[in-house]
Amino acid sequence: MDLISDIIIRIKNAAESRKETVSFPHSKSSLSVLGAIERAGFVEVLTKKGKKTPRHIEAKLVYLGTTPRFKGASRISKLSKRVYRKIKDVTPVKNGFGSLMLSTSKGVLSDKEAKKENVGGEALFSIW
Repeated sequence: MDLISDIIIRIKNAAESRKETVSFPHSKSSLSVLGAIERAGFVEVLTKKGKKTPRHIEAKLVYLGTTPRFKGASRISKLSKRVYRKIKDVTPVKNGFGSLMLSTSKGVLSDKEAKKENVGGEALFSIW
């Protein structure tokens, strides 16, 4: 299983079981993907845990009342098939209630951030 699918599934399982926090294995790529999800507003405060070197990352899920902000996600670009989008091809997800995460030359960005920076890239996944 790839890293991005693992992150999506961990967030989905934590949201469905009404957990407050969820932990992920530490790596630079998982930190960048989780940073983009945090900027999109689906998780809060990312903390690194572990002695001397961080071993895992903990993220707090965002709740609106008693329901989680995270409803679902779908993987777009897979290991077997890469999908790239130009900036003009980036459209809103779920009428603007969701976000499309793109891997760009400026890092992992949401669709709104990519339009602001005027860059396209590999469409990783959509989250709503």
